Order: sequence, then C-alpha cells, then structure tokens
Amino acid sequence: MADYLPHTDDELRSMLDFLGLASTEELFNAVPSAIRLARGLDLPNGLSEPDILHRFEQRAKRNTARSDQMVCFAGGGAYDHELPPVVKALASRSEFVTAYTPYQPEVAQGVLQAIFEFQTMIARIYGLPVSNASLYDGATALVEAVNLGVASSGSQRVVLSAGVHPHWRQVVTTFAAGTGHELEIVPLKDGLTDFSAIQGTCGVIVVAQPNYLGGLEDLASVRALCDATGAIMVVAADPVASGVLKTPGSFGADVVVGEGQGFGTALSFGGPYLGLFACTMKEIRRLPGRIVGETVDVEGRRAYVTTLRTREQDIRREKASSNICSNQTLMAVAASIQLGWLGTEGFAEMALACARGTRYLSDKLRTGTGATLLHPELNVFRELAVRTVKPASQVVEEMAARGYLAGIAASALNGASDPSLADEVLGHVLLVSVTERRTAEEIDAFAIALEEVAQ
Repeated sequence: MADYLPHTDDELRSMLDFLGLASTEELFNAVPSAIRLARGLDLPNGLSEPDILHRFEQRAKRNTARSDQMVCFAGGGAYDHELPPVVKALASRSEFVTAYTPYQPEVAQGVLQAIFEFQTMIARIYGLPVSNASLYDGATALVEAVNLGVASSGSQRVVLSAGVHPHWRQVVTTFAAGTGHELEIVPLKDGLTDFSAIQGTCGVIVVAQPNYLGGLEDLASVRALCDATGAIMVVAADPVASGVLKTPGSFGADVVVGEGQGFGTALSFGGPYLGLFACTMKEIRRLPGRIVGETVDVEGRRAYVTTLRTREQDIRREKASSNICSNQTLMAVAASIQLGWLGTEGFAEMALACARGTRYLSDKLRTGTGATLLHPELNVFRELAVRTVKPASQVVEEMAARGYLAGIAASALNGASDPSLADEVLGHVLLVSVTERRTAEEIDAFAIALEEVAQ
C-alpha cells in the first residue's frame, strides 16, 4: 500500500517552496471563487481501516440473506464461474494493474504480450483468425459488430434475432437511432429464431449461440441465409460453449462477439466486464478498438506493439466504422491468466461440467408440476428457461429466503412485452443457469425447493 499513502508535510512544504507559495490555499487561488464550495463538505471524521471494516460488517449483518452464503443459479449474461486464486494473485500485480492499453511498447512489453496471448486465445475459442484487445462489454461489442457489418456490406438493414439477450438488443436499438441502421427483430418459434420470413438484401444478420433462453441455434442455416441475402453473419456467442460445441467460425461467421466475464472476472455487481470481438481477415481494417501485434525490435528480438493504427477512429475520423479507441486491459489480462491456467483440457472440462449440470437439472424438472421446462425439446448448454406457476419474480424472492439466487425473471430483462416470448408467458419464465461450481447435491436440493416454491 506504500504507493497510495498521502503526501507528508515535508513533501507538501517542498512543493509549495518550489512553486513560491506560502500555503495550499494559495495553490487553489486560480479556481474562481464563484465555483468554490461556500463551506467544506459535510463529511464525518475519518475512521481507521479496522473501524470501517467493523461498521460495514455490522451493516451487512442486517441483510436477511448474505449473497456469499447463497447458492447461485442466476445467469442471464453474468455467471458464477470458478475464480482460481492464481488469477487474482497475478492480475493484481502492479505491473498488470491498468485498465488501458499501454502506448509505449518500450516500457510495457509484459502487458502487451499478455494482451497478444489474450487475442490468440479468443481467436481460437471463436474459430476466427483475428481478435482485438477487448471491448467494454458484450453489448458494446455487438454494437461494434453491427457497425462493422453495415460498413462492410453497404446496407443499413440489420436483422436481429429476438434470441439475442434483451439488454444487448436494447443497446443496439439505442445506437441505431443515431447511426440510421434499419433494425428488424425476428421472433422466436419454439425457443429458436424463425428466419423463414427474411427475404431480400440484408446488411447484417445477428444470432445468439446459445440464445438467451438457452437454445442452440442452427448456425449452418444462418450462414446459408447470409449467403442468400448478402449479409454479414454476426454471432453473439457464449465463449465457454466453445469448450463443447463447434466454434462459430467453423460455421462461416464473419464476426463473433461475446461477454468474457466468465474468464477471470467476478460477478462484481455488474461490472466492469470484458467484451470479446473476433472477425475474418477480410474485416481486419474495420476491427474496432486496439490490436496488439508481434514484431521484432532493432536488435531482432521478439517484441509486441499496437498495430494497424490507421483503422482507428482517432486517425480515420468520419471514415471509421467505430469510435472506440480503448479496451479493458485488466480484465483481458485476467482472462489470459485464467485460460492459461485451465489449458485446453481444463477449458473443455469446465464447459462439459456446465453442460452436464444443466442437463442434470433439466432432467429433474421434467417430472415437476410447479416448475417445468419452457421448451423441453431444446438442446441447451448452460441456461434453462423454466416456466413457473407463480410469477417468476415472486419465485426469485421466495427462493432467496431459502438461500438460493434462483435465477432471473425473464420479465425483468424484457419489460412488458418481447417478441421472444408471448405476453401471457413472459411473467412466468425463470432463467436458470448451472456452472461448473454447482454440485449434484446443490442441484438436487435446488430442484426440490424450486418445485415447492414455484407452485
């Protein structure tokens, strides 16, 4: 903590003497009096660290259920994956603690190499040749993918599956109001996207894999539709699923985006998270954000630098298809550490454990009456859409009293209505997720409690 201690009196005096000032008040004389506070902030006196911790512990005990004592079956885009201690230990080292891409390669080879390794891993996970150094989150990455696709195809028509996470669709809709993209939301039929009515030329077609209800989409048919309509194929893909499924790139996706929170980032009350973005070499000049490349220095030694800078908004100005010139370095470094720690076999085992746990829970729910599968015939990976007799939001509250983060009510994501679910069904759908952290005993107990509460 020595790097963050306040300045000493001697240091302040030395600074003031250097500036030729008598006091710190004189230092701030340049600030107009009209915008200064008339009096000091009304703040309590400072406390020692132990006293602060004690105060927060006492307040935490007033909660009816502590989140760290609850068993998490919530998902919906953010997942309770295992976070190995090695990730925190290494990612929190001072040489890595930055949220920004280093501009000076001569003093930042370690961070640049970590980002380069991150890009390599994401490219392999998604089955595409190039990845960027990350974006802010999955929703931001999807917006950037749509912008890239429109610029590449020359068509403003964007066909968006209702199976894409509702929050992501809302973000795309918000940005489209400024860019002029013509959005068409395609509804789901029996839990999967129904593209049968799509005809004519399209600029971009977006599908989620799996979709937010858990269903595994037919990416081969989406590729065929893109070929027929001239569209860029964008897949919003769960990266963990690549441990057991064929990669989106192997189906011919042009761009793949996703949320990387499951790799080394805790749930953290909603962020900061990690946007993933990969594409074909054909689109590399439109790839948003930073790219770290491998080269050699003047002595012929391996070195890493930011590369292809002419792609970026700060240089291309109005010709650029993106206005993002940054990334989430710290989260990308954490993801690199976790993926490196897992290795190829560990990554596959993690994904397989999620798939098996989800299947185990779905089998438990097939015989229930209070909580049943919304689409029993769907192939799923880590997410289940469960239909409850009671309103799903009420089920979430009652399950919390029993020690479970039971999931997310679909109505909390969608609002009053949504093309992915009929209005009469929406309020009774609970999204439940199973990660590798859940044991068979936890799933058994959860299924029993859910059946009792949901009726």
